[in-house]
Amino acid sequence: MRAIPPPMDAAIVAEIDRRLLEVSDRFGVRIPWAIESGSRAWGFPSPDSDYDCRFLYRQPPDRYLSLWAGRDVIETPLDAIFDVNGWDIAKAVRLVTKGNATALEWLRSPIVYSGSTAFRDEMLAFAERVVERSSIGRHYLHVAVQQRAGAQTLKRIFYVLRPAMALRWLRAHPGAAVPPMDLPTMMADCEVAPPVARAIAELMAVKAVTRELGTGAIPPILSRFIDDEIDAGSRFDAMPLERDAAWVRREADAFFRGQLARK
Repeated sequence: MRAIPPPMDAAIVAEIDRRLLEVSDRFGVRIPWAIESGSRAWGFPSPDSDYDCRFLYRQPPDRYLSLWAGRDVIETPLDAIFDVNGWDIAKAVRLVTKGNATALEWLRSPIVYSGSTAFRDEMLAFAERVVERSSIGRHYLHVAVQQRAGAQTLKRIFYVLRPAMALRWLRAHPGAAVPPMDLPTMMADCEVAPPVARAIAELMAVKAVTRELGTGAIPPILSRFIDDEIDAGSRFDAMPLERDAAWVRREADAFFRGQLARK
């Protein structure tokens, strides 16, 4: 699978492809999923946004049997344009069982450099079975509250708005636990008042022509929307866990072993 939108710089995408191949060859791993994260995948890039490629990789099965396990992260040199790094699938599976929303977001990125749809679908199905809605809700609630308290920049406004919209999405989908990654899809998947949608669209248009550190005032209508979603999302803090921890671990082991058995 590959999904690269036309606005992305072809030369930069080619360099990311090269880095992914180099990682696979140098470390002897398979990369079943490589995507774009950050503002480009979230739906609100700036002209100078860097490229945040994230990938999941699988080592040969015998490496997981070592008594001296190595790092479960692979990083490539970071600079002003490229931020390319990835997680071992063992790390990703453990984080999913803990309700780590970042690991789940990678599976729902709209920008895919390379990937197996079978791997993505299987991991998403696994996540839907084991993840706690309360854990995901708490993650987005705390991110929204933390970002709300920071100095106001145009970038930070969106860093508050996206988790607030994720809280709205979770309320609109009481049987689901894995929100879409990008802001436009979340908006399309849940009812948002037309004035709020217009204000978001106008702000996205401004950000598309404003540098990353540009300043901007949050429109009052969006400030109220964020406050309302944070207030409504505060219920996630009091929600108890629903799944048996031992069962979750068994499901995680079974999923991981199944992935290692693949060619």
